[in-house]
Amino acid sequence: MAQDKPFGWGIMGTGAIAGLFAADLDLPLQARIVAAHSRSLEKAQSFVARFDGAKAYDDEAAFLADPAIEAVYIATPNHLHAAQALKAIAAGKPVLIEKPIALASADVEAIAQAAGERGVFAMEALWSRFLPAARRAREQISAGRIGAIRRIRADLSYLHPEEPGSRFYDPALGGGAAFDLGVYPLSLALHLLGEPQAVRGSWLAAGTGVDRRSSFRLDYPTAVAELSCGFDRNGANRLLIEGEAGGLILEAPFLKVQRLSWYVDADKAVAAYDRGPGRLARLLDRLPQSGRLSESFAFPGNGLQFQAQAVMAAVRAGKSASAQMLLGESAAVLRIIEAVRAGPAGAA
Repeated sequence: MAQDKPFGWGIMGTGAIAGLFAADLDLPLQARIVAAHSRSLEKAQSFVARFDGAKAYDDEAAFLADPAIEAVYIATPNHLHAAQALKAIAAGKPVLIEKPIALASADVEAIAQAAGERGVFAMEALWSRFLPAARRAREQISAGRIGAIRRIRADLSYLHPEEPGSRFYDPALGGGAAFDLGVYPLSLALHLLGEPQAVRGSWLAAGTGVDRRSSFRLDYPTAVAELSCGFDRNGANRLLIEGEAGGLILEAPFLKVQRLSWYVDADKAVAAYDRGPGRLARLLDRLPQSGRLSESFAFPGNGLQFQAQAVMAAVRAGKSASAQMLLGESAAVLRIIEAVRAGPAGAA
């Protein structure tokens, strides 16, 4: 495969996230959109109109047979992800699947098995892991900057009223706070600590039966992760990591983190985290503080370009997986959600 030739992406889905991904490929990545698929040919044609030479499809088989497509990005509604990923793999196309990769851990295991048997690259599009600040945090924690992790805390909440037709609350479309938001803190916790020994949690049902809010407690031999997500309010949307020798806050919104706050004293990190999202708290957190170092990692675009770079590098190297986002971890996140959702709805 020629390394100087722009990498050809095909996109399944023409909604908002597909547009953001396409916009980030316009950054200097040596990549281009060569095709898009939608159930509506008119929508596909409208989507590719701004990309020179890109083709529009309303037929999945024809789309997946397009030789110009080097990898497929699946950006369709949640309930379609797994089936479309399997079709892409069967067609021999490397695939990046928007989160959640599937609605059941068994479906992720099927994707992993198919990808392994065919030697085809497959990965969940958990783009937060690939951001420069997130990579810096992982590297510094691994180097012992804050000592062994004792606790991770995070809440990721955005207000979405329960309205008729809302995809956030539609069970048929894979709605619910855990699928839409909870995968972010859960995935980052597993990235840092691995799979937990025990899982507990609770969830609050919306009128449609999906979770409006979910809470998770992941227990490890020497650490704990306390995570939550919800559509019932706008949260602080920060992530705290307490270590034996310091602390770290991934500043809001941590799913798109661009600023890290390192503390030499974990208690000071906890106090800063607990101040919450108020205006005064935000002002205090931006003022210089003894024992704290802030690092900024601003980037252009929406942040989806970094996962795209990782996929392109892996595919061109002939790899079938990314060590930074393994399918086994994607399945583990869904097993945690399944374990909590198996309990009765109540206070979350």
